[in-house]
Amino acid sequence: MLRAQNQVLKKGVVDEQANSAALKEQLKMKDQSLRKLQQEMDSLTFRNLQLAKRVELLQDELALSEPRGKKNKKSGESSSQLSQEQKSVFDEDLQKKIEENERLHIQFFEADEQHKHVEAELRSRLATLETEAAQHQAVVDGLTRKYMETIEKLQNDKAKLEVKSQTLEKEAKECRLRTEECQLQLKTLHEDLSGRLEESLSIINEKVPFNDTKYSQYNALNVPLHNRRHQLKMRDIAGQALAFVQDLVTALLNFHTYTEQRIQIFPVDSAIDTISPLNQKFSQYLHENASYVRPLEEGMLHLFESITEDTVTVLETTVKLKTFSEHLTSYICFLRKILPYQLKSLEEECESSLCTSALRARNLELSQDMKKMTAVFEKLQTYIALLALPSTEPDGLLRTNYSSVLTNVGAALHGFHDVMKDISKHYSQKAAIEHELPTATQKLITTNDCILSSVVALTNGAGKIASFFSNNLDYFIASLSYGPKAASGFISPLSAECMLQYKKKAAAYMKSLRKPLLESVPYEEALANRRILLSSTESREGLAQQVQQSLEKISKLEQEKEHWMLEAQLAKIKLEKENQRIADKLKNTGSAQLVGLSQENAAVSNTAGQDEATAKAVLEPIQSTSLIGTLTRTSDSEVPDVESREDLIKNHYMARIVELTSQLQLADSKSVHFYAECRALSKRLALAEKSKEALTEEMKLASQNISRLQDELTTTKRSYEDQLSMMSDHLCSMNETLSKQREEIDTLKMSSKGNSKKNKSR
Repeated sequence: MLRAQNQVLKKGVVDEQANSAALKEQLKMKDQSLRKLQQEMDSLTFRNLQLAKRVELLQDELALSEPRGKKNKKSGESSSQLSQEQKSVFDEDLQKKIEENERLHIQFFEADEQHKHVEAELRSRLATLETEAAQHQAVVDGLTRKYMETIEKLQNDKAKLEVKSQTLEKEAKECRLRTEECQLQLKTLHEDLSGRLEESLSIINEKVPFNDTKYSQYNALNVPLHNRRHQLKMRDIAGQALAFVQDLVTALLNFHTYTEQRIQIFPVDSAIDTISPLNQKFSQYLHENASYVRPLEEGMLHLFESITEDTVTVLETTVKLKTFSEHLTSYICFLRKILPYQLKSLEEECESSLCTSALRARNLELSQDMKKMTAVFEKLQTYIALLALPSTEPDGLLRTNYSSVLTNVGAALHGFHDVMKDISKHYSQKAAIEHELPTATQKLITTNDCILSSVVALTNGAGKIASFFSNNLDYFIASLSYGPKAASGFISPLSAECMLQYKKKAAAYMKSLRKPLLESVPYEEALANRRILLSSTESREGLAQQVQQSLEKISKLEQEKEHWMLEAQLAKIKLEKENQRIADKLKNTGSAQLVGLSQENAAVSNTAGQDEATAKAVLEPIQSTSLIGTLTRTSDSEVPDVESREDLIKNHYMARIVELTSQLQLADSKSVHFYAECRALSKRLALAEKSKEALTEEMKLASQNISRLQDELTTTKRSYEDQLSMMSDHLCSMNETLSKQREEIDTLKMSSKGNSKKNKSR
């Protein structure tokens, strides 16, 4: 961008310079024309002076010739006629010259004025162009400085990036080396695990007589592993949901109750005049709201009580969710029943004479919001009914659709929150407009404030529920897989119920098997032992170094093991060849002693399983060296004794066994030491996790108590405000009655005074 602007500015400067040069040339041309005109003017003035002198001379001659003419009139009539003709010619010539001189003066004056004007314009334009050129030059200088700074920055960045690229290349090389090492380790681990897998499969095939996880119908009856943390988490979530539903139920009760009070007051006060039959029916239905709203809280309470630490909480076992869904369905039927009356009541308000255009618009918006609220509740009830199907009808909802239904529940709750925000906004505007009406009573103002506070409470409760459900949505989806081992889940509610019964029986059986505990270690002694244990453990870095060293030793030992296994295989192959060759030779020679010797050599080699053969059948003396020692054998006549050879082999193996046992004991002692340290570290980690969990639980309880206290404070504050408003209304009504009574007393006094005056006058 800066380069493009620089090029544009350079083009502008060049164009302005070209324009200034052209203007300078025009100025030179104008100066030249002005000089020419001045020269012509000078020549004309000189000519005029000559003509003026000639006229003076002619006038002088005429003056001299007139007296002479008087004397010689008679004699010089002919000469006078000639002089008159010359005079007339001179007069005409003079008149023409004067006119031409005047015309030239006018042209000169006009040319001079035009030249001055053009010169002033050109000078002003030249000044502006010079200032613009200076500004452009300053901009160009600033851009060049910026360009130089950016170039320096880019060069520095380039140097930094080069250094960074070099470091990254080094890291890439190190990573390649590490990947190669990891691949080698992966190969070894794969071989080890494949061997273990084959061994375990063979054991399972040989030892396990019956596999009860093969069929899903039987597997559903198996009792899953008890996950206490999952149950506590689900109970905590259910408790939070119960608190939110209780707040929502309270807000709904207040909303319907205050709406009923408002119908009795506006647009017609029932204390003054009878309200319309429509509003009477609507008020009668609203009076029944508690019978539909209270069961929601009871159903949620039963659902919370059904989730205990001993049960298994999944959708197939939450039977109480069906009752909550039924209560929600009854409440939605109540909303559908009162919706037409509510819309007609708003239309009746719009038709009243007190309703303004702004109030009519707010009523229309509220009618649309009430329709949306009923639709959102219907949508929410549909999804909750779907979630209640697995506990009653297993074929009603597939397990693959659980996550989508839960996601739609969260979306419906957010939609409910948005609708309540719109209702709160529109009702606050409606209340503000009604408060400004001249006929607005204190009862109407108080009732509107109460309805607005209940709508705000509904909005806050809906927002809390929506955020709570969206925060725990991932946990809900993840907890759906909690069920029998190696199966897709519970098959039917009947199998889930049977599983729970088996779980209770298993728990009772475990309790019956529980033996009384032995005397435990005293608390002070346990603390002292714990301090000793914690102080005796080494640091994490030292343990990591020891583990690294042990891993290196293990890898070296595995490499040596593979090497010596290959050596043993080669030795076996050589031994077989030697035995074959000796057997062939013995067959040819027919010597029975050599046959026995070869058989003994073969038996020794097969029982030992070492790296190389111990003998070769040749005539010359040959030495055979291996792990079991060195054997020297001469020709057939010099074969050593069998017993001495067996003793030699036995002594060698005994020494080797002693050495291996010492190494094994050393390795066992080191492994025991490492195991003790690792066990101490695991205990410390478990204690730390337990303390962390306890602290988190305490923090959750504290936050719940704080939120509960805040809600109680707000509710008490609102109740106090309502009571104060009611007391203030009562006091106002009492003041009005007192003022009316005082006015009546004053009128009575005035009437009594008038009667007394009349009586006196009578």
